[in-house]
Amino acid sequence: MSQTPAMSQMKSRMEAAAKMKDEDKLYKRDGILYSTILSPPQTLDKLKDLEAREDDLILVAYPKCGFNWMVAVLRKILNASTGKNEKPPERPPLVEFLPPDVQETLAEMPPRRLLGTHLHPDKIPPSFFTKKPKILVVFRNPKDTLVSYYHFMNKNPVLPSAEPWDKFFSDFMAGEVAWGSYFDHALAWEKRLDDPNVMIKVSEFFNLPLTDEQVNSVAGESTFSAMQENSQKSHGNFGSIFFRKGEVGDWKNHFSDAQSKQMDEVFQAKLAGTKLGARLKYDLYCQ
Repeated sequence: MSQTPAMSQMKSRMEAAAKMKDEDKLYKRDGILYSTILSPPQTLDKLKDLEAREDDLILVAYPKCGFNWMVAVLRKILNASTGKNEKPPERPPLVEFLPPDVQETLAEMPPRRLLGTHLHPDKIPPSFFTKKPKILVVFRNPKDTLVSYYHFMNKNPVLPSAEPWDKFFSDFMAGEVAWGSYFDHALAWEKRLDDPNVMIKVSEFFNLPLTDEQVNSVAGESTFSAMQENSQKSHGNFGSIFFRKGEVGDWKNHFSDAQSKQMDEVFQAKLAGTKLGARLKYDLYCQ
């Protein structure tokens, strides 16, 4: 697969990160850890100037909660609803990965733009709320999220090694991982679920009409196994990093009984009884 300029830049970033010490790969800003290579201070500073549009499609997810999978699903839905077969953009739509000069080119993109972020809602560009684009929030149960994050960090040279498991578990529970605390993210979005522009639906929410045949076609192409098989085409050599297992319940192969109990207690204290907590079906997937 020939590499685009954006993919070449990502490769060079990963090569540079591979030469860095683990302790230099993350830095803290306003109490939250970020990737030194992907989201340096000047990139995050520039985000305050990013202008959203009312017809933008905004995808938000905490890391390893299904962001790349949902990006692929949304692109399939966009193509099906418009009758086009547009190739995906060269860069992932995560705005906090876009250097300042690239952020400026977003204004030239034709509608409808697909933008995304892993950022806490208090840290995303203000216009994401003031311009009232539709925001789709994707979450995953915290136990499987933690396991996927652990493997992702160990495969991705841009991030420090997550070894050993017990240390990473403690760091995750304390929110001392890149992009911050899972539970802080969840609680912040919980407060916004009554906003009519913040939803956990897809085609109807974004006003993308599909026929039943198109729905079935997109669904068939959007299984994790289908995405994984196509990952070499969609993500090049990084496909195996972004698409690992996609299983529910893999946490049982990693958590000790004590760790499972600790997560249960934190979930009960923070998310039990909330709308988002109910949608995560914790009792079904995490017991």
